[in-house]
Amino acid sequence: MTERSKPSREPVSVSEPLVFIVEDDESMRRALSNLFRSVGLEVQLFGSASEMLQSQLPDVASCLVLDIRLPGLSGLDFQAELAKANIQIPIIFMTGHGDIPMSVRAMKGGAVDFLTKPFRDQDMLDAVTVAIERDRKRRETDKIVANLQTHFESLTPREREILALVSSGLMNKQIAAELGLAEITVKIHRGHIMKKMGAKSLADLLRKAETLGIHRGKP
Repeated sequence: MTERSKPSREPVSVSEPLVFIVEDDESMRRALSNLFRSVGLEVQLFGSASEMLQSQLPDVASCLVLDIRLPGLSGLDFQAELAKANIQIPIIFMTGHGDIPMSVRAMKGGAVDFLTKPFRDQDMLDAVTVAIERDRKRRETDKIVANLQTHFESLTPREREILALVSSGLMNKQIAAELGLAEITVKIHRGHIMKKMGAKSLADLLRKAETLGIHRGKP
């Protein structure tokens, strides 16, 4: 991949894991690019945080290798900006001037690792492997939740109400009394809920409800 002075505003078409590198030293950018490409990773290079902010990020498992000291927005401030924008990308910090307060702030902000230059190539590769796997798992979880949310939105208001009561541990008879319905009506609603939510059992339904954060205290 060739380095560009300005990143394209069009998303890059990639399917393999991607490593973003934000580093103002050109020789370090190229060295890191060669390192990651040597193990089959795609890379995108930026000389500053603002360059990366102007680009569109491909929807693939990825991580960010980020220098602490950058022109304009610093690495730590960039981490904060990404968090504010709800851009959840695992970050590996690197610096030639690291100190304990910096590393503590970076790790509290969710960084995967904080490497001091010069670092071993294997240490960087290990950190990137952990970061990409973390991002892959997050994306898988997000897809599951999005799919469940779609199923949940297909429920009627009454079905959602009953699901909340079921998730609180109430039996059909108790739900019927709570809502002023006949018990057979509650059973019918529960059948519809099970089908719409794609639940194979009550335990499965309860797990799905928990994933979505659906709950209601017992009356």
